[in-house]
Amino acid sequence: MGSTNERQGFVIKKPRKVNIGGNRNFRLIVGLSTAHGVKHFYQQALILLLPHIRDSLALSDVAVGGIVAVRAIAMGVMNVPAGAITDMFRRRVALMLAVSMVCLSLGYFVLGIANQYLIILVAVAITAAGTSLWHAPAFSSLASRYPDRKAFVFALHRSGGSIGDTVAPLVLGVLLGGISFWGLAWGGLTWRAVALLHVGPSVLTAITIIVMFKSPESAQFGKITLGQYFASVRPLLVNTKVISMVLLSGLRGMAHQSLLVFLVIYMKDSLHDGGLGYSDFTVGYHVALLTLLGILASPLMGFISDKIGRRPVIFVAMCVATASILSFYWASSGLPFTLVLGLLGVVIFAINPVMTAGAMDAVKGGTEGTTVAMLFTGGAIIGALSPLVAGLVFTNWYFHGVVLYAGSIAGLGALLALVLPMGMRSQAGKESLR
Repeated sequence: MGSTNERQGFVIKKPRKVNIGGNRNFRLIVGLSTAHGVKHFYQQALILLLPHIRDSLALSDVAVGGIVAVRAIAMGVMNVPAGAITDMFRRRVALMLAVSMVCLSLGYFVLGIANQYLIILVAVAITAAGTSLWHAPAFSSLASRYPDRKAFVFALHRSGGSIGDTVAPLVLGVLLGGISFWGLAWGGLTWRAVALLHVGPSVLTAITIIVMFKSPESAQFGKITLGQYFASVRPLLVNTKVISMVLLSGLRGMAHQSLLVFLVIYMKDSLHDGGLGYSDFTVGYHVALLTLLGILASPLMGFISDKIGRRPVIFVAMCVATASILSFYWASSGLPFTLVLGLLGVVIFAINPVMTAGAMDAVKGGTEGTTVAMLFTGGAIIGALSPLVAGLVFTNWYFHGVVLYAGSIAGLGALLALVLPMGMRSQAGKESLR
C-alpha cells in the first residue's frame, strides 16, 4: 500500500510545492473550476425556481423552508460516504465527480415532472446528493497537489463556482420571465420546462470529466482497507481546530441560506404583499450580485490568508457579512438595497475556501476527503433547521425579521472567530503539524 501522502486521480504522489502556472496544474485547476461552475449553476437555479414552485403548489413559507432544509440534510448525509470513498478509493476521483453531475441531471428531471410536495423533496434530495459528491474529491485533489497554497487554489475553485452562481440567476431570469427586445417578445418558459432543460448539460459535463480527467497512472495505486481508514479518521473527531472550522462554516451557511431563500421571495412578492414586485430578470441580476464580486474577492482573500493566517481574514469577513445583512433592515429597497447586496456578495461566499483551508491546516495527509466531508456535513447538521425557523420568522415578521435572525447568526460567527482554536498554515513536505 502506498503511504498516506500518496494521491491518485488528478494528483501527484507526494505533497510538494508546485508551480500553479505549469501546464498540467493549470488544466487541473481550470477543469475542476469549470465543472464546479456547472454544479453551482444548478444549486443557484433551484433558489430561483422556489417562488414559482411555491405559487404552483400553493406552499406555505414554512414548506418552502422545508425544501431548503431537506436539501441541507441530504447534503450533510451524502458528505459522509463521499469523504470516506474519496480517501479509500483515491483512483476513483473522476468517477465520483461524474456521478455528482449525473445526480444533478436526475434530480432536475424528477423536479420537472413532480406534481406533489413529497416528490419535490425527493428531487431536491437527489440534487443535494449530487452537489455533496463533488466537494470531497475535488478539494482533496487540490489540497494534495498544492499543500502550501491551499486557500488560494480553493479560492480559484470557489471562483469557478461563483461564476456559475452569477450566471444562473441571469439565465433563469430570462428563461422564466421572457424577454422583450427590439420589437421581439418572448414570454418565457414554465418552471417545469426550465427544470427539464437542466438534464442535458450536466450529463455532458459528466462525460467530459470521465474523458478528460481519467489518469492512466492511477491504475497502479491500490486502496486502503476500511480498518485503516477508520484508524486515520478517528483523530479528526476530537480535533478541536477542525471542529472550530465546522462550527464557523455552519454558522456562515445558516446565515446565508436563511437570508437567500426569503430574499428571493421578498423581491418576487408583489408590492401589495409587502415585497418589491421585481420581475424574474430583476430578481436574477440582484441575486447575481451576491456572487459577482466574490469571483475576484475569493482568490484575494485566499492569497491573504495563506500569507497572514486564517483568523484575521475570517473575522473581518464575518464582521462585514454581519453589517451587510443587518443593513437590509434600513436599506430594504432601491439603490441602497442593491449596494448592500453587492457588499454582502464580496464576503458571503468568498470566506468558504479560507475556512476549508483552515480545517485542512489541522490534519495530516491522507484524510483530506473526510476533512472536507466533516466540514460540509457539520455545517449541514448545524444549519438544517435554520430555513424552517426562517420560514416561521418570515411568516410572522416578514423580511425584516429574517434580516435580524440571519444577522444575529453571522454576528455570532464573527465573535467565535476571535476565540476558537485554529490550525496554523501547513508547510509543504512536512508530515507533522506545527
